[in-house]
Amino acid sequence: MSFAALSTEISVPTRGKGTYEITDALREFVASSGIVTGQLTAFVRHTSASLVIMENADPEARTDLHSFFDHLVPESLPFLVHTYEGPDDSPSHLRMALTRTSEVIPLVDGRLALGTWQGVFLFEHRRAPHLRHITLSLLGEKRP
Repeated sequence: MSFAALSTEISVPTRGKGTYEITDALREFVASSGIVTGQLTAFVRHTSASLVIMENADPEARTDLHSFFDHLVPESLPFLVHTYEGPDDSPSHLRMALTRTSEVIPLVDGRLALGTWQGVFLFEHRRAPHLRHITLSLLGEKRP
């Protein structure tokens, strides 16, 4: 086997706050790479969106995630001062800081080693639609 390192970027259009599954795009990148053992790193290049691994079988789990973050970091906190782009400006950055900007997923037998009910999601924290950019980096051993 030979070692390989590949990278690409995917763009994810959002319709505002919520979670957007990107698992299939990650799987397609892995499948096209020929890498069978290694790791995939996904990194979102924004300060008001994040990445999460979350249940993808029942959408109510994500509804609960959205509700929890609305409760944890509401847009109505009177002490927030970074509101140049509206009342969701600072809360979106705080939500990003409480989650992650990257996820690292092992590759086993040429596939993402996700659990049965796990999916990878872009977590959009702004109300307005955005085009989000995610850099993917894949390192590992290729098939001979």
